[in-house]
Amino acid sequence: MPTMSEKILAKASGKDSVEAGDIVIANIDVAMTHDLTGPLSVESFEKIGVGKVWDPTKIVIPFDHQVPADSIDSANNHMIMRNFVKKQGIKNFYDVNAGVCHQILPELGHVVPGEVIVGADSHTCTHGALGAFSTGIGSTDMAMVFAEGNLWFKVPETNRFNITGELKENVYAKDVILNIIGQVGADGSTYKACEFAGETVSNMSISDRMVLTNMAIEMGGKTGLVEPDKKTVAYVESRSKKPYKVFKTDLNSSSLNVIDVDVSDLEPQVACPHHVDNVKPVSEVDQEIDQVFIGSCTNGRISDLRDAAKILKGKKIAKGTRMLVIPASKEVYSKALDEGLIRIFIDAGALVSAPCCGPCLGGHTGIIGPGEVSLSTSNRNFKGRQGSPDGKVFLSSAAVAAASAIEGKIVAPE
Repeated sequence: MPTMSEKILAKASGKDSVEAGDIVIANIDVAMTHDLTGPLSVESFEKIGVGKVWDPTKIVIPFDHQVPADSIDSANNHMIMRNFVKKQGIKNFYDVNAGVCHQILPELGHVVPGEVIVGADSHTCTHGALGAFSTGIGSTDMAMVFAEGNLWFKVPETNRFNITGELKENVYAKDVILNIIGQVGADGSTYKACEFAGETVSNMSISDRMVLTNMAIEMGGKTGLVEPDKKTVAYVESRSKKPYKVFKTDLNSSSLNVIDVDVSDLEPQVACPHHVDNVKPVSEVDQEIDQVFIGSCTNGRISDLRDAAKILKGKKIAKGTRMLVIPASKEVYSKALDEGLIRIFIDAGALVSAPCCGPCLGGHTGIIGPGEVSLSTSNRNFKGRQGSPDGKVFLSSAAVAAASAIEGKIVAPE
């Protein structure tokens, strides 16, 4: 009996069934590239000599990594992509004001259950939160998708994380996924489909489920998935008019490995430098910080900003600590404005920036210098990820980040 991934890839490849380990040629439903990886895809596509992309309605191109352009090189990259969009008649183009790619694709109705989605960005696995098989690919692979509309895959085995227990106050989806990555390791799900299931996941919002699937890649996963339910259907049907099909895993599948995770006693977690699987409870970390970053495709959603604002309201950021808040999309930014969250951040002493990836890749807004320490709600803490290779990056939830900004050191919310 097949898993979700096997069912979706069978449908996409026109087969009655496939098994883990099979090689399939799957038709692509959505292909995404952005301002940083896009130019190489365009260059490679033009070398193929096809002329026109296979389907301009299925290509989505957002600008998010270096926006607004912060160098001549990034401005040139933007020009390359704008010219490509115009030449190919690509309608789903989102310029510098839209937000982070993995946030705006589901927001704007480009993701529905049962699809195969590829993106020239490793965290494309985020979209599996809506029941799609979604994965990152290289820029040259994307060029072939542009030309042919399909791509080969090895059908993955599945690690299904059966998560149970009620989360304590101030413990969030970010703590759950950091704890799981800490348990299985950075290579614990290499080329596996990572399914997140169980009562804890059922009780989570769509935004929280995106946190889990977003970080599947940090344990080596090929994709992250959550089986669609009533919450999924309500979210999708409020944002998209595309047809969709719900697939669920058969629990007696031969390629399924179930891992039970009880989060009843889970404390707030933090990933310490320089590896995402170097995870400890916050209570075991004694670290002063120079910068706090709340944002990214992992934790820059409205729920994260609400969590942070609740803690920061009426408080001030510690002297010697700076704080950067970057909403993940224009929609999130607008909601934060309407709800007064931006005012709370500003009054606390934070710098609020327009929607973008920010310091997450170390080449744009808010990078850290040699010896500095950043506490970030993003998904990676590799050496040099947010600026100087001599700096340190810790990862946490938005709530831990806000509480730590007030104290000037890493702490859990009271």
